[in-house]
Order: sequence, then structure tokens, then C-alpha cells
Amino acid sequence: MQDLPDGPKSLLILDDDAPLRNRLARAMESRGFEVITAETVSEGISLAQQTPPAYAVLDMRLADGSGLDVVAALRDAREDARIILLTSYGNIATAVAAVKAGAVDYLPKPADADTIAAALLNAADGGLPPPPENPMPADRVRWEHIQRVYEQCGRNVSETARRLKMHRRTLQRILNKYAPPG
Repeated sequence: MQDLPDGPKSLLILDDDAPLRNRLARAMESRGFEVITAETVSEGISLAQQTPPAYAVLDMRLADGSGLDVVAALRDAREDARIILLTSYGNIATAVAAVKAGAVDYLPKPADADTIAAALLNAADGGLPPPPENPMPADRVRWEHIQRVYEQCGRNVSETARRLKMHRRTLQRILNKYAPPG
């Protein structure tokens, strides 16, 4: 069971999407956090080592690496830090990796400031947070997963179909459709 960190509510926000990062920073400041921001893994690690924050909200996928690398640096610098990982590509494997690395929660994007603040400030009591108001529909989750694997395979349809264990033509039909609403 992890208690909330003592002292000021210092918060590191790491995201390479500048509008999202700045909007979230303002929202979290209005909720009483002292916010510092970063847009790269190297910048996040540097800030974590120089002034270890009590709280952190990290994007999972960044241009220069993974937010998981910053989790490790934060854990080394401040053991009681409460860390949340955000991602557009949610799946069980990355959620498990995030928690094993030391994150206290893992939230899909877009997550609003209230949800993030609740996850940061919810002392680990074993309870689950409330369900999201507008969860992503299953069709959209499936489509996002297929798009992610397709990109990871270098946009190679045959390789993507093999990894997803689906017929190549079926995959081509899915890729040619617009994304489902979500």
C-alpha cells in the first residue's frame, strides 16, 4: 500500500504533444499542483534527477523513447513518487509493463484532468477508480490496435496480417475503412 508523498504537490508532465501538455499543466496547477513540463525522455530523466517530483504524468510513446524509461529514473530518485502513464495505444502488455516499472496507474488518452488528479491522489487502497464517462468503443479499440501493429510492422500488410493472425485481404479491407467513431 503506497501512501501519498509528503511535502509540496510537485508534478512532472511529460508529453510530446505541446497543446495537450500545456492544457494539462494549467488544469493541474488549478488543482494545486506545482507543475514542471518536459517533452522528451532525456528532458524528463534530467528533471527527475535534478528535482524529483512527488507526482508524474508520463506519455508512454515519445519521439525519443518510452515513458517507462522515465519511470525508472523517477523511482531511483524518489521512491514515493506517484506515477501515471498515459497512452493512445492501450493494451494489457503495456499496462503490466507500466505497473511493473513502478507506475501506480495507466490511463488511456484522452484522459481529463479530473481523472488524472483522482488517479494521482487516490492512495493505493486496492479500490478501483470509477469507470470513465465515455469509454472508447470496442470497435475503436480494435481499429487502434490494428493501426498500431501496422505502423510497427513498417506499414507492411503481409507482416501485419501474419502477426495479427488474420487473412491479408481482411486486413486490407479494415485498413481501407475510416476509423470507427470513438
